[in-house]
Amino acid sequence: MSGRFEDARFGLFVHWGPWAAMGLEASWPLVGGLPDLGLTQSVPAEAYHAAADRWRPDPEAPARWVEAAVRAGMRYAVLTARHHDGYALWPSAAGGAGVGPNGPDVVGAFVAACRARGLKVGLYYSLPDWRHPDYPAFTDSLRPYRFGAYPWPGGDVWARYLTYLERQVVELVDRYRPDLLWFDGGWERTAEQWRAADLARRIRSLHPGILLNDRLPGQGDFATPEQFIPPEPPDGPWEVCLTMNRSWGFNPHDQDYKSATHLVHLLAETAGSGGNLLLNVSPDGAGEIPPPQRARLEAMGAWVHAHGEALFGTRPGLAAWQFRGPSTRRGETLFLFLTMQPVDLVPVRGVPVARLRAVRHLPTGQALSFEVRRPVVDRILGVDGPGEVWIAVPWEGRDPHATVLALELVPGP
Repeated sequence: MSGRFEDARFGLFVHWGPWAAMGLEASWPLVGGLPDLGLTQSVPAEAYHAAADRWRPDPEAPARWVEAAVRAGMRYAVLTARHHDGYALWPSAAGGAGVGPNGPDVVGAFVAACRARGLKVGLYYSLPDWRHPDYPAFTDSLRPYRFGAYPWPGGDVWARYLTYLERQVVELVDRYRPDLLWFDGGWERTAEQWRAADLARRIRSLHPGILLNDRLPGQGDFATPEQFIPPEPPDGPWEVCLTMNRSWGFNPHDQDYKSATHLVHLLAETAGSGGNLLLNVSPDGAGEIPPPQRARLEAMGAWVHAHGEALFGTRPGLAAWQFRGPSTRRGETLFLFLTMQPVDLVPVRGVPVARLRAVRHLPTGQALSFEVRRPVVDRILGVDGPGEVWIAVPWEGRDPHATVLALELVPGP
């Protein structure tokens, strides 16, 4: 993946599969649901697969998702090429469930749309396949689903499954050349059982520049905390994957949506800690992004396009004691995200105030008034020591989601 992964900052996650046509959470209803996914339904395996086989995905849909991502200011997108239920969104020659060898190539359409609009491409692939006979296939007799207790076939049966898995992964890498592969489901087997190291080597032999996430056990170029921002950033590159409501799949009963302001704050907080935000959408069976999700993408897009200078290609900024909110840095410029509306002057502490050239309102470039405070002796002797800045933010410059200020410093010695 050319460029630093962290510079991308904001991406689109698309969970789309046969569950969308059924109005279900992604895959989990097949195994009876999951308590941690509070609105997950339960569907008998035979009924689930029968409905999946009737679904005909529209290969025109990815262009609409990518357009929404561009409008939201996103820099990359990740599609569920194959989720836990085993339904592949490309015509795989390796067998298994999905569109079939002569079906519509949704993955190909997605990749083409991303490339045409300048987005980096990610493909999600689930290591388990709950429909494949060699995995083995999940049956209703295995309910309730329990982590760490999925049947283990062993022997030649498992070897056949690994051959199938590798063939599908090689197809995705060789045919579509994605910038990253986003694995999932590794909890069901050990790294040795998955032969994860061998699979990673095979992938990199085909595509040396590709990035792998950390859910291929024991491997990975970036960490993927889910549904929350960790209190301490992981070592190395990382990305938060997050839903707008409580569901990954198209679940029309789930209307528990985060506000656009909340999502903007999560993006700012993630950037301020050096991570990316991979924000999920769950198109319906026809491939349309639900209106509440579209509205939030549009609101975020307006904010991102006005404040992108403070997000893309930046590094973490100040410590929490220096500024009470997220902040980023590019060179000698500090960016401050005001996630709470100030009631008076905004303080910033521990910065080289002797080198502070200007404070500006980011979207408009308006110069803002400020005062600095530092030790008297430092001021008399001309010492470039740390001090405080107190910034006046006029009411008319306050953004309803998050106001962003830029502190311009003169380069130091």
